[in-house]
Amino acid sequence: MYNLPEFKEQDAALVKQFITEHPFAMVIGVSGEGLPVATQIPVLVEERAGKLFLSGHMMRKTDHELAFSANPNVLCVFSGAHAYVSASWYSNPQQGSTWNYRSVHARGPMRFLDDAGLIEVMRRTSLHFEGGNAASPTAYDNLPKDYTSRLVKAIRGFEVDVESLEHVFKMSQNRDQESYRNIIGKLREGDSEAQAVAKIMEDGEERLFTK
Repeated sequence: MYNLPEFKEQDAALVKQFITEHPFAMVIGVSGEGLPVATQIPVLVEERAGKLFLSGHMMRKTDHELAFSANPNVLCVFSGAHAYVSASWYSNPQQGSTWNYRSVHARGPMRFLDDAGLIEVMRRTSLHFEGGNAASPTAYDNLPKDYTSRLVKAIRGFEVDVESLEHVFKMSQNRDQESYRNIIGKLREGDSEAQAVAKIMEDGEERLFTK
């Protein structure tokens, strides 16, 4: 991860808000044989007693379940909208083009849960992603018992104790205001990802240029 100060968000609450709003994390680890493994998993982000925890579940007897059983160290990568930025949009175009993006890396040990812990994770996760609607037919407590009993045998719940949280929010903060505004204008003409980046830059312009 590029640890450049100009691309850091000083408000820690906004970094935590980002991972809550982008919960489909790339969960990365290393097997006992030293081979990389990765899978994308929706995770529930919770803060307890000033500590950050990530919880979710994964299928049993897969490469990632075997890897994390042997080596519990995990990297969870959260990412959002991203877009190519052409140097031709700068006030001085004689330099390299780049990419705007936001990414957060959460590291810590993964702990597998027992069946009771798995059920609690599924209950809280389903309720969270159903917008708190306990009456939803897909909320865990409303699923058929024969289905959930099979489900518990097929998946494992986990919790990650986040020991470090790093981020890059690279949104052309190192450009002059003329270039910054021109980048926004060009991105507005792009696809949905580019337009989303333009909106993020628009929202941050006042704070960036009124210091």
